[in-house]
Amino acid sequence: MKSRIGVGIVGFGTVGTGVAKILLNNAAVMSRRTGAPIELVRVADLDIERDRGVLLRPGLLTTDIKRVLTDPDIDIVIELIGGYDTAKRVILDAIASGKHVVTANKALLALHGEEIFEAATRNGVNVGFEASVGGGIPVIRALTEGLAGNTIESIYGIINGTSNYILSRMTREGHGFDEVLKDAQQAGYAESDPTFDVAGIDSAHKLAILVSLAYGTPVNVKEIYTEGITNITPTDIAYAKQFGCTIKLLGIAKLVDGEIEARVHPTMLPSASPIAQVEDVYNAIQLVGDAVGDVVLYGRGAGSMPTGSAVVGDVIAIGRDLLKGAIGRVPVASFQQDQRRPIRLKQMEEISSLYYLRFTVVDRPGVLAQIAGELGRCGISISSMVQQGRREGQTVPVVIKTHTARERDVQTALREINRTAFVSEPTRLIRVEGKDE
Repeated sequence: MKSRIGVGIVGFGTVGTGVAKILLNNAAVMSRRTGAPIELVRVADLDIERDRGVLLRPGLLTTDIKRVLTDPDIDIVIELIGGYDTAKRVILDAIASGKHVVTANKALLALHGEEIFEAATRNGVNVGFEASVGGGIPVIRALTEGLAGNTIESIYGIINGTSNYILSRMTREGHGFDEVLKDAQQAGYAESDPTFDVAGIDSAHKLAILVSLAYGTPVNVKEIYTEGITNITPTDIAYAKQFGCTIKLLGIAKLVDGEIEARVHPTMLPSASPIAQVEDVYNAIQLVGDAVGDVVLYGRGAGSMPTGSAVVGDVIAIGRDLLKGAIGRVPVASFQQDQRRPIRLKQMEEISSLYYLRFTVVDRPGVLAQIAGELGRCGISISSMVQQGRREGQTVPVVIKTHTARERDVQTALREINRTAFVSEPTRLIRVEGKDE
């Protein structure tokens, strides 16, 4: 029986520092929970001179990744360098060396997860990636273990803290996107290049992982419809409030007639719902299982210590399996590797939803009738409408909320309406989640 679990870290940035602090500061309690000490054997990084505020014993730091991958005293390699090529090589080389892997690299898993999962299964090692989605929120373990007896009917998630922070500030204070983004960058909540966050790409990577685990299918992240928050305005947020709704950037997945909807976009949802009330940099994920019903997981979705907590949780889980000789007890990708099946992802034009539509039109007789007529010709029924006053000859907003409609039909109607002379700018569309009234 092993007397200790050896760990090596590749990447000593923000998350790597958090992991090291937890491994050192909580060593005693982790040993009691695991059944043996967890020892930090080596840390590799390009910069081993900068002070991270954590005291490591002499000789533990190295710039040579191979010293982590080949050290016989290391059982688990933690990859925290991020990116694609180098990180992928580190993980596959570690697996080929018979070492178990823990990673927080959601982008890599979204693009190359199947290759990594298959390699781990062939080599009889575990891969832990709890920290790849939701930071410190244990959503991966919920899907792979806690809810393993359920068919997952749907997933709704705020899975990007930067976008949620921006939308929360815009909702509370009425400021525009650009102003709040600048504040978020100054406060350290947004990167200098925030594209991955505000364009929905980060959320799409995370949703791809969740869909893969929930439904046991390979997912091409490029097939996930992805739309960010850059076009959301204070005007849309104000109208959402009139409808009793809040706008959030959501990752949404649904199992519908044996096929999967997977999409990331700004979404209006009832303000009383649990997800709508999640603010600032916090994340929340609502899982709906056929047996359990709704489960909502909430917490910090990023940061040194929350993400480090998830990484160390994976280390402990693998350590326990090592001590009991139970490697492979939980399949790496939730389903047994030979039981994973391709499931079709529906095209965006095939989905059905409620819709918020904001038209900017010249105020003159007959405009509303023409809009309603075109919507009706495309099979779209109006649930409610808001028009703020009359300003004949000037542009005014006309806001319509629809009953359930097909995306294809809505887009067809908008193309026709936007061509008319009375529409002064492209129509704003936001999808709505909630009950059709």
